[in-house]
Amino acid sequence: MTDDQDNHTRLETLRLEHRDLDDVIHRLIADADSDRLQVQRLKKRKLRLRDQILRLQSGSIPDIIA
Repeated sequence: MTDDQDNHTRLETLRLEHRDLDDVIHRLIADADSDRLQVQRLKKRKLRLRDQILRLQSGSIPDIIA
């Protein structure tokens, strides 16, 4: 696989995990008995994933010289 394919695959994996975490977080928040510490940890993980996604996206966008 080329680096572009690897990056695309990694990006899709991160996006999927980000969406899954979002779903889990929403379900936990809706449950009054859920562990708030767990929710906070999942939110931090989701933010780290978002940062990784943004880094990969910015690396895959070629610089445009105006």
